[in-house]
Amino acid sequence: MSTTSTTGRVALVTGGSGGIGQAVVERLAAEGYFVAVHYASNKAQADAVSAKIVEAGGKAIAVGGDVADEHAMETAFDEAEAAFGGIDVVINTAGIMALSPITTLNLDTLDRMHRTNIRGTFVVSQLAANRVRPGGAIINFSTSVTRTQMPTYGAYAASKGAVEAMTMILARELRGKDITVNAVAPGPTATSLFLEGKDEATIEHLAKVPPLERLGQPDDIAEATAFLAGPGRWVNGQIVFTNGGMA
Repeated sequence: MSTTSTTGRVALVTGGSGGIGQAVVERLAAEGYFVAVHYASNKAQADAVSAKIVEAGGKAIAVGGDVADEHAMETAFDEAEAAFGGIDVVINTAGIMALSPITTLNLDTLDRMHRTNIRGTFVVSQLAANRVRPGGAIINFSTSVTRTQMPTYGAYAASKGAVEAMTMILARELRGKDITVNAVAPGPTATSLFLEGKDEATIEHLAKVPPLERLGQPDDIAEATAFLAGPGRWVNGQIVFTNGGMA
């Protein structure tokens, strides 16, 4: 059994001001982590999440920046290190999902999504690989659609396939540094990003797909992420499908 203590460990969570990212931030803070809550544009929301943690007796700050901008993210890492003395865990939940058949997808949309999902993950992973302390963890985010291959998800799944490749290779490149690198691949999860634009019938159908017959909740994803961030030290170079048993 792992004896990794989470109290006082420092986590930087991109996209931490809402959705799954916020659930991850709140779970880690409850386990004693000091948390840097990253935002791309909604500083007020990130400040509110941080303030809630501080009011509950935890430690948190908000840090901003475009994940695909290496200079902005270097500053975010600097701010987290200055506030807390170092970084142990980097969790990259930030991402964009645009749905369309491949035959009709606007290429500007493709470029925008891939800039955030692929370049953004690369930038954050590169910085994390050079700055996370021994005993730490890097956790990226993929999607179960890389396996389920649902129509209209082609470009999004392609971007997350790239995330999976980066994750698995980086885990091997960090041999000897005592840093784990994994990816979490959620299935349908009840976030505003997922629910937006879907009618009730579609949502009900997707909720019945997993054998557990419900949508995932952000807390379900946060639980798996917290395991990889702390006690799951023997899980490395893996894609962890957190989807209630979908194929």
